[in-house]
Amino acid sequence: MEFLGADVIIESLKKEGAEVVFGYPGGAVLPLYDALYRMKFPHVLARHEQGAVHAADGYARATGKVGVCIATSGPGATNLITGIATAYMDSVPLVAITGQVGVSLIGKDSFQEADVRGITTPITKHNYLVKKIQDLPRVIKEAFYIARSGRPGPVVIDISKDVFNDKIDYKYPEDVKLRGYSPVFAGDEATIELVVEKMRQAKKPLFFVGGGVNISDTSDLLRKITELTGFPVISSLMGLGCISSSDADNLGMVGMHGTYAANMATIECDLLLGVGVRFDDRVTGLVKDFAPRAQVVHFDIDPAEINKNIIADIRVVGDLRWSLPLLYEKAADYDCQEWRKNIDPWLVTVCDWKRQKPLGYKCSDEVIMPQLVIETVSQLTNGDAVIVTDVGQHQMWTAQYYQFLNQRSFLTSGGLGTMGYGLPAAIGAQLGLPEKTVVLFTGDGSIMMNCQEMATAANNNVAVKIIVMNNQVLGMVSQWQRMFYEERYSHTCLKGRTDFVKLAEAMGVTGLRVTKPSELQATLAEAFRIEGPVLVDVWLPDAEDVLPMVPANCRLDQMVLGG
Repeated sequence: MEFLGADVIIESLKKEGAEVVFGYPGGAVLPLYDALYRMKFPHVLARHEQGAVHAADGYARATGKVGVCIATSGPGATNLITGIATAYMDSVPLVAITGQVGVSLIGKDSFQEADVRGITTPITKHNYLVKKIQDLPRVIKEAFYIARSGRPGPVVIDISKDVFNDKIDYKYPEDVKLRGYSPVFAGDEATIELVVEKMRQAKKPLFFVGGGVNISDTSDLLRKITELTGFPVISSLMGLGCISSSDADNLGMVGMHGTYAANMATIECDLLLGVGVRFDDRVTGLVKDFAPRAQVVHFDIDPAEINKNIIADIRVVGDLRWSLPLLYEKAADYDCQEWRKNIDPWLVTVCDWKRQKPLGYKCSDEVIMPQLVIETVSQLTNGDAVIVTDVGQHQMWTAQYYQFLNQRSFLTSGGLGTMGYGLPAAIGAQLGLPEKTVVLFTGDGSIMMNCQEMATAANNNVAVKIIVMNNQVLGMVSQWQRMFYEERYSHTCLKGRTDFVKLAEAMGVTGLRVTKPSELQATLAEAFRIEGPVLVDVWLPDAEDVLPMVPANCRLDQMVLGG
């Protein structure tokens, strides 16, 4: 049976299990949008292409499925770039379908033409330019396979407008055959045995959990291993939720804004087991002094990450769905009570650090403290919401003070640090998990970068709760100016005449405002009772710092704690 190229795409999306696409129409993709209409495929109209790609990203992170977005040629495609780079840095499975000018017009600076393959090559796992309809079914099959297999990531399919209107006798491929792509799943079992031996010998062991555990859905396995061994745990920003915040052995986030206990444990441990981590610069501090007393074990699916930032003594290359079951199985062969005796003094030490210098802030009856906002939402949701953030101080306060209980419960732009990510990502997460409460913590700086997506939330009745942490400054940048630039606040003041409640209401979102600590609990509770999307404008002091903080080029134990 013959299909139009546009219809081939829709049928292929169905076969790949795609439930919804996010996009914005334009000339080069008109045939595809006609197919969406005719074939009644679920589509969410964003108000900007960047909103569409971030929404697909949020959907993918929340559900574990491949997110899909569509944009037209030229500026439509280039408006996806920030979102594609965000997904690439955080290993998010994404397929972006972009329109391209007709084949005869390619390379002639035609209207709304851009070299999408050239532009996206550094920020994708792979990309395609489809100029012949015969290639289309194979390319779509390969794109989804590449996006979701191995270390996940974004794939771009740039399709000439001619292809949408051509016809083909459609048959979707059953298999993928890529000579140059063979992602690693299983590694060397002997390395797991060596790791277990090192674990038995360790006196000060420490698990370091990263985003790879979220991506691979191996949180339950990791929790079984930590319960078996009793080893304490630290987390990267992207690994939050993999181990419950309520776990006594969870020392919290490590790094620039990590807890005192997590940072000190990293400095003092003698065995560091990094699981699905990149050893990012925001984690390591001064690289040469990172975990200086430890043998480092690095579990990762991507061989390119091994030894990239931190030299590993033992390298376990393979999917965590292979390595962690094997690690548990081999560890369970031993009497773990003996292990616990070995590490009892270490557990006393780390628990003392956790008890003596916990996260804290000065309470106030006059102004709303940002940490209190996070704690209040955590209590109201019982730690069971999907939490999304933008980037800045509110992101770090959320990481520090929200009590995460589950994997895939914290969505944030970790690697690229993309302001404007949060609102569309929260919309995507809510559409992917309609039964869950989805909360966005954003700043008065970040919300303005994609505020148009409130219209998307309102028009689709997406019940995301938007908490604007409004301190009228570009918070994290002004904190650096306060600490390192002698309080020269160059262009970080956001005081103006913008009324976020009126802005929300103008787009069809319920708007609430809270200015006093005594009103906070009741106002936030009201926001959760209201059906549909709600924005809460929370007024905060403008000079509160995120602490602890490890300054640039310092060791993790050289924290600024306050004062």
